[in-house]
Amino acid sequence: MDASDELLRRADPAALLTLDGAIRSLNAAMATALGRPAEQCLGRDFGDLWPASQRMSAENLVAHAARTKTVAMRVLEFPGRGGAPVACLIEARPVEDPAGDEQLVWVHALDARNDLTSLLIPFRMATEAADLGLWMYSPHEHQLEWLGGAPALAAFLPDPTTPLSSLISAVHPDDHEALRQLLRSATTQQSPWLRLRYLTQHDGWHHLAVRTRRIQLGYGGPERIFGVVRDDTKQEERREKMQAALAAERRRAKDTADFSSALITAATEQELQQVVLTRLAATFGATGALFALVDEGRLRVSTDAGIGMGEAQALHGMPLDHPSPLPEAIRTGKSQFIPDQEDYIRRWPHGASLPWIDRLGSDYAVSITPLSETGNQPLGAWQMTYRSGHRPSLEEWTLMGTLADLAGQALRRIRLQQARVELATALQKTMLPTLPEHLPGLEVAARYRPSRDGLDIGGDWYDAFVMPDGAIAVEIGDVQGHDVDAAAAMGQVRASMRTIAAHEPDPATMLTRTNDVLVTMGAARFASCTMLHVDPDDGRVTGTSAGHVPMLCARKDGSHSIHELPGGPVLGVVPDTEYREETFTLDEDSALVLVTDGVVEGPGLTLEAGLERAGTLAGAALHDGLNAEQTADRILDAAVAVDHLDDVAVLVIRRT
Repeated sequence: MDASDELLRRADPAALLTLDGAIRSLNAAMATALGRPAEQCLGRDFGDLWPASQRMSAENLVAHAARTKTVAMRVLEFPGRGGAPVACLIEARPVEDPAGDEQLVWVHALDARNDLTSLLIPFRMATEAADLGLWMYSPHEHQLEWLGGAPALAAFLPDPTTPLSSLISAVHPDDHEALRQLLRSATTQQSPWLRLRYLTQHDGWHHLAVRTRRIQLGYGGPERIFGVVRDDTKQEERREKMQAALAAERRRAKDTADFSSALITAATEQELQQVVLTRLAATFGATGALFALVDEGRLRVSTDAGIGMGEAQALHGMPLDHPSPLPEAIRTGKSQFIPDQEDYIRRWPHGASLPWIDRLGSDYAVSITPLSETGNQPLGAWQMTYRSGHRPSLEEWTLMGTLADLAGQALRRIRLQQARVELATALQKTMLPTLPEHLPGLEVAARYRPSRDGLDIGGDWYDAFVMPDGAIAVEIGDVQGHDVDAAAAMGQVRASMRTIAAHEPDPATMLTRTNDVLVTMGAARFASCTMLHVDPDDGRVTGTSAGHVPMLCARKDGSHSIHELPGGPVLGVVPDTEYREETFTLDEDSALVLVTDGVVEGPGLTLEAGLERAGTLAGAALHDGLNAEQTADRILDAAVAVDHLDDVAVLVIRRT
């Protein structure tokens, strides 16, 4: 037996290497540790057989022993095939080749079972350098040992050795199961970071991040679960502050957007007042707000719950030339901020005492923002109160000015709209026709209600007139939109259809020709329409539809049905459209009900449900003996009752 056999005849892994790191010979334990048959290891570079994370350390260990001719030691992790990686203290020692003069390096694992802590020193140094803590857990003893690392983290476990139950008792109850699962499922690879809330004895809750890994200590030694811990408390506090600030900013942005949208869509002065008083103080963190409008040279003041009625009453009716802050801001178009009594008296020495003057500077500050800029007719202003010490930032002043400008624009628009209501009403009356009276065997009734948005005018229409052959032409339609342009387009469509009807009595042909006219004109708006020809003698009905909602047929027994006519697309979109028609008979004591979509559709009403509701109402009206006029009223009133947003029109043809 030569000396090399003695060096390899060991229970622990051992190998002889050339000075450049090639394996000359190795024992079975080393081959097993490296996870390869011995014959596949011979001649290979020792460092190449280690995992990538350990390769450089293994190569440096051998190179140091070969170069310096001294003993070198280093803790390395064997791959640990089929189990946890094995942390071993590896010694590299220069030796003579007994068979020749060649120098070799003897690499072998030292028996560290009596000093396992020596294997942990590199881990301690690494965690301390990374500002982390290191602990070791023994699953069989349910014991956790603090190994060191960042000094600040050592305070989390005052006793170096702690039962797992004591550790869990300091963890937030909601995190108990996550910690147990982390320890139960610890693998040979590093786990993801687990976040825990941990209660310390001195400074309360901390936000910790923990990750684990299972390692075998020494060749043939025990397995332990190692964990590193990081204190993310300050980082978490910064994150929570940033999230809170971001949430507040998003809330502020949404409130501002909602405020702006509500100002833009306000349709009446009452709605505008409601928008300002419900949103203003909340948007700017004020304690109260009041809204002042100029009415024949005097202030008309309203307030929210944050400013008492007494304070508002002192300003209500005040003339616009009064020497005090609110009238001055409205007159000059300049915003004002009053932080205390001294500032008020200095700037308005002749102003009458106001109810809030005694509170200025103690728990009260005031900002005033006019609704119009200098040069425009004074419209009003809003006033906000704050707790003492608050002063609006430049950003807040800019935003207040922008919103006040929107409010002023809305007020001017509302008042202009009010001035146009009578004109719109008169225009609408001229646009809607007078229905023929005393039709033998028929009753015809129509009702119209414009949209509640915009002008009191819309694009829905109806018409009924006697054809040259004695038949009654009946039509109902809806031009896109509900404004003056929609009404004008509606007038064009209705006039075109009347003109075409004189030459083309057939309903389908009438819609075909009307569509051709609108397409040729390049009309900016499309229109839907239902067209009927009714023979009053025998109840024969010929009808067609251009993308309009189905009509209803109601009967004396209270029943009803939905009747969808053939036809084609809406008018004014698709050129060269040929519309189809259908002929049927309207029985005596029955009625056809034609509606626009505003009657049968709404925010909370589907088309199917709306048609069913209108049909039920019509059937009940005929069963109750109501005439066409009363039936139309009943259907229209029901549509208005569900808060209709669109124009609504109803046309009833009853055969008597």
